[in-house]
Amino acid sequence: MSNNGYRAPQVCKLVDITYRQLDYWARTGLITPSIQSAQGSGSQRRYSFTDIVQLKVVKRLLDAGMSLKKIRQAIDILAEQMQTESPLADVTLLSDGSTIYAAHNPSEVVDVFRRGQGVFGIAVGPVQDELEGQLHELFPELEEEADAGAGPAKTAEAT
Repeated sequence: MSNNGYRAPQVCKLVDITYRQLDYWARTGLITPSIQSAQGSGSQRRYSFTDIVQLKVVKRLLDAGMSLKKIRQAIDILAEQMQTESPLADVTLLSDGSTIYAAHNPSEVVDVFRRGQGVFGIAVGPVQDELEGQLHELFPELEEEADAGAGPAKTAEAT
């Protein structure tokens, strides 16, 4: 990692955006270079590693179908809620293309645009495992019937 930061051409290559996009985002305050901003003609912007992480998040949100306007709103809301200058580096984001959810930890996911209204996710795999265990525990006879019934049916199909 460079102590002097990363110049615009390096950033564009790393983030897979055009110089024009990077320039526009910096000039409009979306993600600004934290090491050195442009100061007149010929000066170079210098971005930190954290800046690049945030730029890559913006790019991925755009690729997921989010508008730049909504991304700006999300950054502003998250910066305010989290009291940080780098809100896109300090949270896990999920998006369905129409909204952005922030996962501050594995048990808390919030809808950013509804100012932190909680949402919840269900991992289906553990639910299936739990259900299989409950079926076995509560109705062991069903498993025995299924095992007994499967044997002859397989034999009949094979002949």
